[in-house]
Amino acid sequence: MNKALNFEIKTRLGGTLARTGVISTPHGQIKTPAYIAGGTNATVKAMTVEQIRETGAQAVLANTYHLMLRPGADILKKAGGIHKFMNWQAPTFTDSGGFQVFSLGMAYKKGIDATSHTEKGSSNLARHSKNQLAKVGDDGVWFKSHISGEKIFMSPEISMELQHKIGADIHMAFDELTSPLAGREQIKSALDKTHFWAEKSLARHDELNAEHLEKGEPLQALFAVVQGAREEDFRRESASFLGSKHFDGFGIGGIFQPEEIPEVLTWVNTTLPEDKPRHLLGMGAQPADLFLGVEYGIDTFDCVAPTRQARNAALFTYSGRMNIKNAQFKEDFTPIDADCECYTCRNYTRAYLNHLFRADEILASTLASIHNEFFVINTVDKIRESLENGTFFEYRRDFLTKYYGQKRAADFLKN
Repeated sequence: MNKALNFEIKTRLGGTLARTGVISTPHGQIKTPAYIAGGTNATVKAMTVEQIRETGAQAVLANTYHLMLRPGADILKKAGGIHKFMNWQAPTFTDSGGFQVFSLGMAYKKGIDATSHTEKGSSNLARHSKNQLAKVGDDGVWFKSHISGEKIFMSPEISMELQHKIGADIHMAFDELTSPLAGREQIKSALDKTHFWAEKSLARHDELNAEHLEKGEPLQALFAVVQGAREEDFRRESASFLGSKHFDGFGIGGIFQPEEIPEVLTWVNTTLPEDKPRHLLGMGAQPADLFLGVEYGIDTFDCVAPTRQARNAALFTYSGRMNIKNAQFKEDFTPIDADCECYTCRNYTRAYLNHLFRADEILASTLASIHNEFFVINTVDKIRESLENGTFFEYRRDFLTKYYGQKRAADFLKN
Protein backbone atom coordinates (compact mmCIF):
# COMPACT_ATOMS: atom_id res chain seq x y z
CA MET A 1 0.00 0.00 0.00
CA ASN A 2 1.20 3.50 -0.84
CA LYS A 3 -1.22 5.02 1.67
CA ALA A 4 -1.48 4.37 5.38
CA LEU A 5 -5.17 3.58 4.99
CA ASN A 6 -7.82 3.34 2.31
CA PHE A 7 -11.58 3.40 2.90
CA GLU A 8 -14.15 2.38 0.34
CA ILE A 9 -17.90 2.76 0.96
CA LYS A 10 -19.79 -0.20 -0.51
CA THR A 11 -23.48 0.34 0.32
CA ARG A 12 -25.67 2.96 2.03
CA LEU A 13 -29.03 2.59 3.75
CA GLY A 14 -31.49 5.21 2.54
CA GLY A 15 -32.96 7.53 5.16
CA THR A 16 -30.10 6.83 7.61
CA LEU A 17 -26.38 7.50 7.95
CA ALA A 18 -25.60 3.77 7.88
CA ARG A 19 -23.15 2.37 5.36
CA THR A 20 -20.98 -0.67 4.73
CA GLY A 21 -17.40 -0.42 3.57
CA VAL A 22 -13.87 -1.76 3.66
CA ILE A 23 -10.90 -0.26 5.53
CA SER A 24 -7.60 -1.42 4.00
CA THR A 25 -4.43 -1.31 6.14
CA PRO A 26 -0.90 -2.71 5.72
CA HIS A 27 -1.97 -5.73 7.81
CA GLY A 28 -5.24 -6.50 6.08
CA GLN A 29 -8.79 -5.35 5.58
CA ILE A 30 -11.66 -4.60 7.94
CA LYS A 31 -15.17 -5.04 6.59
CA THR A 32 -17.34 -2.38 8.16
CA PRO A 33 -19.31 -1.88 10.27
CA ALA A 34 -17.11 -3.91 12.61
CA TYR A 35 -16.57 -4.40 16.31
CA ILE A 36 -12.89 -4.04 17.25
CA ALA A 37 -11.82 -6.32 20.09
CA GLY A 38 -10.48 -4.51 23.15
CA GLY A 39 -6.86 -5.62 23.61
CA THR A 40 -5.74 -2.98 26.12
CA ASN A 41 -2.45 -4.58 27.16
CA ALA A 42 -1.73 -6.25 23.79
CA THR A 43 -4.14 -8.99 24.80
CA VAL A 44 -7.88 -9.49 24.97
CA LYS A 45 -8.10 -10.44 28.63
CA ALA A 46 -8.19 -14.18 29.37
CA MET A 47 -8.00 -15.12 25.67
CA THR A 48 -5.23 -16.38 23.39
CA VAL A 49 -4.73 -14.89 19.94
CA GLU A 50 -6.06 -18.11 18.42
CA GLN A 51 -9.24 -17.79 20.47
CA ILE A 52 -9.60 -14.14 19.42
CA ARG A 53 -9.30 -15.15 15.76
CA GLU A 54 -11.95 -17.84 16.20
CA THR A 55 -14.47 -15.26 17.43
CA GLY A 56 -14.25 -13.62 14.01
CA ALA A 57 -12.47 -10.50 15.26
CA GLN A 58 -11.03 -8.50 12.36
CA ALA A 59 -8.89 -6.14 14.43
CA VAL A 60 -7.71 -5.41 17.97
CA LEU A 61 -7.39 -2.07 19.80
CA ALA A 62 -4.57 -1.66 22.34
CA ASN A 63 -3.92 1.25 24.68
CA THR A 64 -0.89 3.53 24.60
CA TYR A 65 -1.14 4.54 28.27
CA HIS A 66 -1.01 0.97 29.53
CA LEU A 67 1.66 -0.19 27.08
CA MET A 68 3.95 2.77 27.84
CA LEU A 69 3.88 1.75 31.51
CA ARG A 70 4.18 -2.00 30.89
CA PRO A 71 6.21 -3.32 29.11
CA GLY A 72 7.23 0.02 27.54
CA ALA A 73 6.99 1.20 23.93
CA ASP A 74 10.71 0.59 23.35
CA ILE A 75 10.28 -3.10 24.08
CA LEU A 76 7.44 -3.36 21.56
CA LYS A 77 9.61 -1.62 18.98
CA LYS A 78 12.48 -4.06 19.64
CA ALA A 79 10.02 -6.93 19.23
CA GLY A 80 9.13 -5.63 15.77
CA GLY A 81 5.93 -3.87 16.76
CA ILE A 82 2.68 -4.93 18.32
CA HIS A 83 1.78 -7.40 15.57
CA LYS A 84 4.85 -9.54 16.16
CA PHE A 85 4.84 -8.93 19.92
CA MET A 86 1.35 -10.40 20.39
CA ASN A 87 1.41 -12.65 17.29
CA TRP A 88 -1.58 -10.86 15.74
CA GLN A 89 -1.08 -10.52 11.99
CA ALA A 90 -4.23 -8.50 11.30
CA PRO A 91 -5.17 -4.81 11.65
CA THR A 92 -4.56 -3.05 14.96
CA PHE A 93 -5.57 0.25 16.54
CA THR A 94 -4.05 2.13 19.47
CA ASP A 95 -5.90 4.65 21.58
CA SER A 96 -3.79 7.70 22.42
CA GLY A 97 -3.83 7.14 26.18
CA GLY A 98 -5.67 10.41 26.75
CA PHE A 99 -8.75 8.82 28.30
CA GLN A 100 -6.64 6.80 30.75
CA VAL A 101 -4.46 9.78 31.66
CA PHE A 102 -7.56 11.69 32.68
CA SER A 103 -9.76 8.90 34.05
CA LEU A 104 -7.00 7.10 35.98
CA GLY A 105 -4.93 10.19 36.67
CA MET A 106 -7.86 12.16 38.07
CA ALA A 107 -9.84 11.15 41.15
CA TYR A 108 -12.99 10.61 39.13
CA LYS A 109 -14.83 8.61 41.76
CA LYS A 110 -14.18 11.26 44.37
CA GLY A 111 -16.27 13.87 42.59
CA ILE A 112 -13.42 15.54 40.73
CA ASP A 113 -14.21 17.22 37.42
CA ALA A 114 -11.62 15.82 35.03
CA THR A 115 -11.87 18.71 32.62
CA SER A 116 -11.54 21.66 34.96
CA HIS A 117 -9.44 19.75 37.52
CA THR A 118 -11.64 21.12 40.27
CA GLU A 119 -14.01 19.66 42.76
CA LYS A 120 -17.47 18.95 41.44
CA GLY A 121 -19.15 22.23 40.66
CA SER A 122 -18.68 25.26 38.46
CA SER A 123 -15.37 26.64 37.25
CA ASN A 124 -15.92 29.60 39.58
CA LEU A 125 -15.10 27.26 42.46
CA ALA A 126 -11.89 26.03 40.86
CA ARG A 127 -9.30 24.75 43.28
CA HIS A 128 -6.89 21.85 43.14
CA SER A 129 -7.83 18.66 44.91
CA LYS A 130 -5.45 16.68 47.09
CA ASN A 131 -6.67 13.60 45.24
CA GLN A 132 -5.63 14.95 41.86
CA LEU A 133 -3.05 12.81 40.03
CA ALA A 134 -2.88 14.83 36.79
CA LYS A 135 -2.12 18.43 35.91
CA VAL A 136 -2.94 19.82 32.47
CA GLY A 137 -0.95 22.50 30.67
CA ASP A 138 -0.96 23.84 27.13
CA ASP A 139 1.80 21.46 26.07
CA GLY A 140 0.46 18.28 27.68
CA VAL A 141 -0.34 16.53 30.94
CA TRP A 142 1.71 15.66 34.00
CA PHE A 143 0.27 12.62 35.73
CA LYS A 144 1.23 9.94 38.22
CA SER A 145 1.41 6.32 37.14
CA HIS A 146 -1.39 4.34 38.78
CA ILE A 147 1.13 1.49 39.06
CA SER A 148 4.28 3.06 40.53
CA GLY A 149 3.27 6.62 41.41
CA GLU A 150 6.03 7.91 39.10
CA LYS A 151 5.45 11.37 37.59
CA ILE A 152 5.14 11.16 33.80
CA PHE A 153 4.62 13.81 31.14
CA MET A 154 2.41 13.06 28.13
CA SER A 155 2.13 15.45 25.20
CA PRO A 156 0.66 15.08 21.71
CA GLU A 157 4.15 14.59 20.29
CA ILE A 158 5.10 12.00 22.91
CA SER A 159 1.84 10.13 22.36
CA MET A 160 2.61 9.98 18.63
CA GLU A 161 6.16 8.78 19.24
CA LEU A 162 4.91 6.07 21.58
CA GLN A 163 2.21 4.94 19.15
CA HIS A 164 4.64 4.78 16.24
CA LYS A 165 6.99 2.64 18.34
CA ILE A 166 4.09 0.35 19.23
CA GLY A 167 3.44 0.18 15.50
CA ALA A 168 -0.33 -0.24 15.16
CA ASP A 169 -2.00 0.43 11.82
CA ILE A 170 -4.33 3.14 13.16
CA HIS A 171 -3.60 5.64 15.95
CA MET A 172 -5.75 8.18 17.79
CA ALA A 173 -4.65 11.79 18.31
CA PHE A 174 -4.08 12.88 21.91
CA ASP A 175 -7.16 14.70 23.22
CA GLU A 176 -8.51 16.12 26.46
CA LEU A 177 -11.32 14.15 28.02
CA THR A 178 -14.44 16.19 28.76
CA SER A 179 -15.96 15.34 32.11
CA PRO A 180 -19.69 14.58 32.33
CA LEU A 181 -19.74 17.19 35.13
CA ALA A 182 -18.35 20.02 33.00
CA GLY A 183 -20.18 23.21 32.09
CA ARG A 184 -19.96 24.95 28.71
CA GLU A 185 -16.96 27.06 29.70
CA GLN A 186 -15.01 23.97 30.67
CA ILE A 187 -16.13 22.00 27.62
CA LYS A 188 -15.02 24.81 25.32
CA SER A 189 -11.64 25.03 27.03
CA ALA A 190 -11.11 21.28 26.64
CA LEU A 191 -12.30 21.41 23.03
CA ASP A 192 -9.85 24.16 22.10
CA LYS A 193 -7.04 22.17 23.68
CA THR A 194 -8.13 19.00 21.85
CA HIS A 195 -7.96 20.87 18.52
CA PHE A 196 -4.57 22.41 19.36
CA TRP A 197 -3.23 19.01 20.37
CA ALA A 198 -4.72 17.38 17.26
CA GLU A 199 -2.70 19.71 15.03
CA LYS A 200 0.46 18.99 17.03
CA SER A 201 -0.26 15.25 16.85
CA LEU A 202 -0.74 15.44 13.09
CA ALA A 203 2.49 17.38 12.55
CA ARG A 204 4.57 14.87 14.54
CA HIS A 205 2.75 11.94 12.95
CA ASP A 206 3.63 13.24 9.46
CA GLU A 207 7.29 13.52 10.45
CA LEU A 208 7.35 9.97 11.77
CA ASN A 209 5.59 8.61 8.68
CA ALA A 210 8.21 10.33 6.52
CA GLU A 211 10.85 8.36 8.45
CA HIS A 212 8.92 5.11 7.88
CA LEU A 213 8.70 5.88 4.15
CA GLU A 214 12.43 6.54 3.94
CA LYS A 215 13.16 3.19 5.64
CA GLY A 216 10.66 1.28 3.50
CA GLU A 217 8.42 0.59 6.49
CA PRO A 218 4.59 0.51 6.39
CA LEU A 219 2.89 3.85 6.93
CA GLN A 220 0.65 4.30 9.95
CA ALA A 221 -2.74 6.06 9.96
CA LEU A 222 -4.00 8.74 12.36
CA PHE A 223 -7.57 9.44 13.47
CA ALA A 224 -8.51 12.74 15.10
CA VAL A 225 -10.90 12.58 18.07
CA VAL A 226 -14.07 14.66 17.89
CA GLN A 227 -15.15 16.04 21.27
CA GLY A 228 -17.72 18.57 22.48
CA ALA A 229 -19.78 16.64 25.04
CA ARG A 230 -23.55 16.97 24.56
CA GLU A 231 -23.40 20.44 23.01
CA GLU A 232 -24.47 20.61 19.35
CA ASP A 233 -22.48 23.72 18.45
CA PHE A 234 -19.29 22.33 20.01
CA ARG A 235 -19.70 18.92 18.37
CA ARG A 236 -20.26 20.49 14.94
CA GLU A 237 -17.36 22.88 15.49
CA SER A 238 -15.07 19.98 16.37
CA ALA A 239 -16.20 17.85 13.41
CA SER A 240 -15.80 20.79 11.03
CA PHE A 241 -12.36 21.81 12.30
CA LEU A 242 -10.89 18.31 12.40
CA GLY A 243 -12.64 17.31 9.18
CA SER A 244 -10.79 20.07 7.34
CA LYS A 245 -7.40 18.50 8.20
CA HIS A 246 -5.75 15.55 6.44
CA PHE A 247 -6.49 12.95 9.10
CA ASP A 248 -7.12 9.41 7.82
CA GLY A 249 -10.31 9.02 9.85
CA PHE A 250 -12.03 10.10 13.03
CA GLY A 251 -12.71 8.81 16.50
CA ILE A 252 -15.76 10.10 18.33
CA GLY A 253 -15.10 10.53 22.02
CA GLY A 254 -17.14 11.42 25.04
CA ILE A 255 -19.32 9.81 27.66
CA PHE A 256 -23.01 9.56 26.84
CA GLN A 257 -25.99 7.26 27.27
CA PRO A 258 -27.54 5.10 24.49
CA GLU A 259 -30.52 7.44 24.16
CA GLU A 260 -28.12 10.30 23.38
CA ILE A 261 -26.34 8.43 20.56
CA PRO A 262 -28.72 9.42 17.72
CA GLU A 263 -28.52 13.14 18.44
CA VAL A 264 -24.77 13.35 19.06
CA LEU A 265 -23.85 11.16 16.08
CA THR A 266 -26.18 13.08 13.78
CA TRP A 267 -24.43 16.34 14.68
CA VAL A 268 -21.00 14.81 14.14
CA ASN A 269 -21.51 12.53 11.16
CA THR A 270 -23.47 15.02 9.07
CA THR A 271 -20.52 17.40 9.49
CA LEU A 272 -17.52 15.09 9.04
CA PRO A 273 -16.38 14.22 5.50
CA GLU A 274 -18.21 11.13 4.23
CA ASP A 275 -15.22 9.45 2.63
CA LYS A 276 -13.29 8.70 5.84
CA PRO A 277 -14.01 6.05 8.50
CA ARG A 278 -15.56 6.90 11.86
CA HIS A 279 -14.78 5.03 15.07
CA LEU A 280 -16.98 5.26 18.17
CA LEU A 281 -14.66 5.07 21.16
CA GLY A 282 -15.61 2.90 24.12
CA MET A 283 -19.19 2.10 23.09
CA GLY A 284 -20.68 -1.37 22.81
CA ALA A 285 -21.54 -2.34 26.36
CA GLN A 286 -25.01 -3.40 25.22
CA PRO A 287 -26.51 -4.40 21.86
CA ALA A 288 -28.57 -1.21 21.47
CA ASP A 289 -25.29 0.76 21.25
CA LEU A 290 -24.31 -1.24 18.18
CA PHE A 291 -27.55 -0.81 16.26
CA LEU A 292 -27.78 2.90 17.09
CA GLY A 293 -24.14 3.52 16.24
CA VAL A 294 -24.44 1.85 12.84
CA GLU A 295 -27.73 3.57 11.98
CA TYR A 296 -26.15 6.95 12.70
CA GLY A 297 -23.00 6.47 10.66
CA ILE A 298 -20.43 4.57 12.73
CA ASP A 299 -18.03 2.23 10.93
CA THR A 300 -16.11 0.68 13.85
CA PHE A 301 -16.57 0.33 17.62
CA ASP A 302 -14.44 -0.74 20.55
CA CYS A 303 -15.37 -1.54 24.12
CA VAL A 304 -13.84 -3.61 26.93
CA ALA A 305 -17.25 -4.23 28.53
CA PRO A 306 -18.00 -7.61 26.89
CA THR A 307 -14.95 -9.31 28.41
CA ARG A 308 -15.18 -7.34 31.66
CA GLN A 309 -18.78 -8.47 32.08
CA ALA A 310 -17.79 -12.00 31.12
CA ARG A 311 -15.17 -12.13 33.89
CA ASN A 312 -17.96 -11.16 36.28
CA ALA A 313 -20.24 -13.98 35.08
CA ALA A 314 -22.55 -11.69 33.06
CA LEU A 315 -23.18 -13.38 29.72
CA PHE A 316 -25.01 -12.12 26.64
CA THR A 317 -27.72 -14.30 25.12
CA TYR A 318 -30.15 -13.54 22.32
CA SER A 319 -32.89 -13.47 24.98
CA GLY A 320 -31.08 -11.02 27.26
CA ARG A 321 -28.18 -11.01 29.69
CA MET A 322 -27.78 -13.72 32.34
CA ASN A 323 -25.70 -14.15 35.49
CA ILE A 324 -24.31 -17.63 35.02
CA LYS A 325 -23.48 -17.94 38.75
CA ASN A 326 -27.16 -18.02 39.65
CA ALA A 327 -28.34 -21.23 41.34
CA GLN A 328 -30.88 -21.92 38.58
CA PHE A 329 -28.01 -22.92 36.26
CA LYS A 330 -26.37 -25.53 38.55
CA GLU A 331 -28.17 -28.37 36.80
CA ASP A 332 -28.77 -26.74 33.42
CA PHE A 333 -26.98 -28.90 30.86
CA THR A 334 -27.80 -26.75 27.83
CA PRO A 335 -25.44 -24.27 26.08
CA ILE A 336 -25.32 -20.64 27.19
CA ASP A 337 -27.39 -19.92 24.07
CA ALA A 338 -28.64 -22.65 21.73
CA ASP A 339 -28.46 -20.21 18.79
CA CYS A 340 -24.84 -19.26 19.44
CA GLU A 341 -22.07 -20.93 17.42
CA CYS A 342 -19.11 -19.87 19.57
CA TYR A 343 -16.57 -22.41 20.86
CA THR A 344 -17.98 -22.25 24.38
CA CYS A 345 -21.58 -22.90 23.34
CA ARG A 346 -20.53 -25.74 21.02
CA ASN A 347 -18.61 -27.54 23.76
CA TYR A 348 -19.81 -26.61 27.25
CA THR A 349 -22.98 -26.21 29.29
CA ARG A 350 -24.44 -23.59 31.59
CA ALA A 351 -23.93 -26.01 34.48
CA TYR A 352 -20.21 -26.29 33.73
CA LEU A 353 -19.76 -22.50 33.53
CA ASN A 354 -21.73 -22.14 36.76
CA HIS A 355 -19.38 -24.62 38.44
CA LEU A 356 -16.23 -22.91 37.12
CA PHE A 357 -17.29 -19.50 38.41
CA ARG A 358 -18.36 -20.85 41.79
CA ALA A 359 -15.03 -22.67 42.09
CA ASP A 360 -13.08 -19.53 41.05
CA GLU A 361 -11.43 -21.38 38.19
CA ILE A 362 -9.44 -19.30 35.67
CA LEU A 363 -11.07 -21.20 32.82
CA ALA A 364 -14.39 -19.56 33.71
CA SER A 365 -13.13 -16.17 32.51
CA THR A 366 -11.73 -17.64 29.29
CA LEU A 367 -14.87 -19.52 28.25
CA ALA A 368 -17.15 -16.64 29.23
CA SER A 369 -14.98 -14.10 27.38
CA ILE A 370 -14.94 -16.24 24.22
CA HIS A 371 -18.73 -16.29 24.29
CA ASN A 372 -19.29 -12.58 24.91
CA GLU A 373 -16.71 -11.48 22.33
CA PHE A 374 -18.21 -13.80 19.73
CA PHE A 375 -21.71 -12.56 20.55
CA VAL A 376 -20.84 -8.89 19.99
CA ILE A 377 -18.62 -9.47 16.93
CA ASN A 378 -21.21 -11.76 15.34
CA THR A 379 -24.01 -9.29 16.07
CA VAL A 380 -22.17 -6.51 14.22
CA ASP A 381 -21.34 -8.91 11.37
CA LYS A 382 -25.06 -9.69 11.01
CA ILE A 383 -25.89 -5.98 11.14
CA ARG A 384 -23.48 -5.51 8.22
CA GLU A 385 -25.16 -8.35 6.33
CA SER A 386 -28.59 -6.81 6.98
CA LEU A 387 -27.38 -3.52 5.50
CA GLU A 388 -26.12 -5.34 2.42
CA ASN A 389 -29.35 -7.24 1.84
CA GLY A 390 -31.75 -4.45 2.87
CA THR A 391 -33.18 -6.08 6.01
CA PHE A 392 -31.61 -3.82 8.66
CA PHE A 393 -34.83 -2.50 10.17
CA GLU A 394 -36.40 -5.96 10.39
CA TYR A 395 -33.25 -7.46 11.93
CA ARG A 396 -32.97 -4.58 14.41
CA ARG A 397 -36.62 -4.95 15.46
CA ASP A 398 -36.42 -8.72 15.92
CA PHE A 399 -33.08 -8.66 17.72
CA LEU A 400 -33.85 -5.86 20.18
CA THR A 401 -37.36 -7.13 20.93
CA LYS A 402 -36.03 -10.58 21.78
CA TYR A 403 -33.11 -9.21 23.80
CA TYR A 404 -34.82 -6.45 25.79
CA GLY A 405 -38.49 -7.37 25.60
CA GLN A 406 -41.08 -5.40 23.66
CA LYS A 407 -41.51 -2.53 26.13
CA ARG A 408 -37.80 -1.73 26.58
CA ALA A 409 -37.01 -2.32 22.90
CA ALA A 410 -39.60 0.28 21.96
CA ASP A 411 -37.32 2.97 23.45
CA PHE A 412 -34.66 2.09 20.85
CA LEU A 413 -37.08 1.62 17.95
CA LYS A 414 -38.65 5.07 18.01
CA ASN A 415 -36.42 6.40 15.25
